Amino acid sequence: MTHAEAVVEIQSLLARLAHLADDGEVEEYLANFTVDAVWESPANPRTGMVAQRRAGREELGEGVRARRADGIQGPGTATRHVLTTISVSPTGEDVAEATAYWMFFVDTTTAVRLSSVGRYDDVLRRVDGRWMLAHRRITMG
Repeated sequence: MTHAEAVVEIQSLLARLAHLADDGEVEEYLANFTVDAVWESPANPRTGMVAQRRAGREELGEGVRARRADGIQGPGTATRHVLTTISVSPTGEDVAEATAYWMFFVDTTTAVRLSSVGRYDDVLRRVDGRWMLAHRRITMG
């Protein structure tokens, strides 16, 4: 796989994850993470989300379901995750790092407003020929 092919596949994966967080099925979302993935997020007072560190797909799934139950994200919440300024750096044949700025919009069907912004610092691994998210560290601001 060339460097350019890896960059395109990883950027597509990051976009797909944002789409699935807003509108997709939980299992489809989780299928894009490695089985040992880690997801770290600080508290977000704008959404009411508490600081979290989750490891493994089962714990990630618990986090996704909790955010959906709280109306923070997912189908019917009128929210959108928007990624921009994505930088991808393959660090090995099957490992890469990516950094992206994110914006989180709420009330998208009525009076759309920007709720919060931040940065994703990601580590990705290629597993069985497919790029997957292995570690996401979320920063606010």
